[in-house]
Amino acid sequence: MMKHSKSFNSVAASVQPLEASALGRSENTLPSKEVLQLWRTADAVCFDVDSTVCVDEGIDELAEFCGAGKAVAEWTARAMGGSVPFEEALAARLSLFKPSLSQVQDFLEKRPPRLSPGIDELVKKLKANNKNVYLISGGFRHMINPIASVLGIPPENIFANQLLFKSSGEFLGFDANEPTSRSGGKAAAVQQIRKAHAYKVLAMIGDGATDLEARQPGGADLFICYGGVQLREAVAAKADWLVLNFKDLISSLD
Repeated sequence: MMKHSKSFNSVAASVQPLEASALGRSENTLPSKEVLQLWRTADAVCFDVDSTVCVDEGIDELAEFCGAGKAVAEWTARAMGGSVPFEEALAARLSLFKPSLSQVQDFLEKRPPRLSPGIDELVKKLKANNKNVYLISGGFRHMINPIASVLGIPPENIFANQLLFKSSGEFLGFDANEPTSRSGGKAAAVQQIRKAHAYKVLAMIGDGATDLEARQPGGADLFICYGGVQLREAVAAKADWLVLNFKDLISSLD
């Protein structure tokens, strides 16, 4: 097992920070009073992982490590933009490189995920304010469990996909029973969380179309688009609040 505490660091985002001028068409970078009230009173906050909690897209990084980076990244862009069903994109991406268990383990040792700047501080602040924190991802538990451990998020608060391997360690597929393996899965996971714990106000933070889907009756009351790594304009335009830096969320809780 790798020593997670020494392997993870918050790093500068892999893309240059977006200037305010680049967001001239966005009117939701300053939250309304209603949005701020929802954020401050939320008793649960759900985070996407890839390009939100971490600056990487995990499956893209794993694919690149296994020699299929470009082709898989193209599928990821289509999936996050909402142009193809998520389950179709997930199966297509995995079929391009079919990672073995040993490759996944080797990848995690050599390329541990990089946390987005400020995410550790934000999670600590949320927990200090008695808000429950969840990770909801279309990525894989093998890659998300170490992140959750570093952030102090319990395993039962993780909703993600499960890679399947043969006894030999050869790639077998993924568990299609996980709600996050298909379109609408994050919304289903959020609804499941809310129903199980009877949360009064729940917020979802992410960058992609699958995160936006979580804001619906019985699901998230608030969708905050995090554009600090990838700014997907179609998603940002429909968000209740667009933030480029987690410091904005931290300071709003003071």
